[in-house]
Amino acid sequence: MENHEEDAIRRQIDAIVQAIDSKDLEGLKQVYAVDVVSYDIDPPLQHVGIEAKLKNWANVFTVFDRVTYEVRDLAFVLSDDLAFGYAFARLSGTLNNGTATNGMWVRVTYCFRKTDGAWLITHDHVSVPLDVRSGNGVIDLEP
Repeated sequence: MENHEEDAIRRQIDAIVQAIDSKDLEGLKQVYAVDVVSYDIDPPLQHVGIEAKLKNWANVFTVFDRVTYEVRDLAFVLSDDLAFGYAFARLSGTLNNGTATNGMWVRVTYCFRKTDGAWLITHDHVSVPLDVRSGNGVIDLEP
């Protein structure tokens, strides 16, 4: 797979980062497929469709006064019209009550499909490690 395809997908991830930083739901809408299926941190187990995905981001924007989305160690596997990427990601910033937060690192997988020449996210999956004995998520790990 040629490098320009991976570059195009990386630009989509950059667009997510920029849209979150500016709380731009319309910008986020341009990155996801209409029928996206998201396994996000918030319940329920799955969010189906672009409106459900955008509602998750809108909820983030109501909690944060200023928000930053950071993606680390992003890697891809590509074919002609399908790709997946995996990385660590973190939301941080200032909450509406003025409290600064470093957030927590999560594991994220992005699944892309090339549709009409554009790489769109058709599935994403966000998770935190689980301490099986306590049943609690482990949220203080760093990459």
